Amino acid sequence: MGATNTEYYTEHQNELANLAKALGHPARVAIIEYLLRVDTCICGDIVNELPLAQPTVSQHLKELKNAGLIKGSIEGNAICYCINPEVFKTLSGFINNIIAIKSNQKENCC
Repeated sequence: MGATNTEYYTEHQNELANLAKALGHPARVAIIEYLLRVDTCICGDIVNELPLAQPTVSQHLKELKNAGLIKGSIEGNAICYCINPEVFKTLSGFINNIIAIKSNQKENCC
C-alpha cells in the first residue's frame, strides 16, 4: 500500500484534504460563491446559474454536502442548501495559519 493511506495522517490533515478535494472543481467553487451571494436557494436556482445539466449540479452538491461544506434541508419537493460556516472556519484557520507562518519567515525559497 502506498503512502496515500489516510491512516498515516492525522484526523485534521485528512479533514483538510477532503475539504480541498471537494473544492477542487470550478463548478463547486461557483456553487459556493452562489450560495454566499444568495444565502440559501434550491437546486433549480443553482442550475440556472451554471452551464451544467441538473444531474451534474446535483452530483456537485452531493460532493460539497458529503465534505460538510454545505448543509441541505428538504422543504416540500425542494432541497434548500446553505453554507456550513463551522467547516469554513476550519478551512479559514488552516489558510490563516499558513499566511501567519509565511509572513514571519525570511524569503529563503529556492
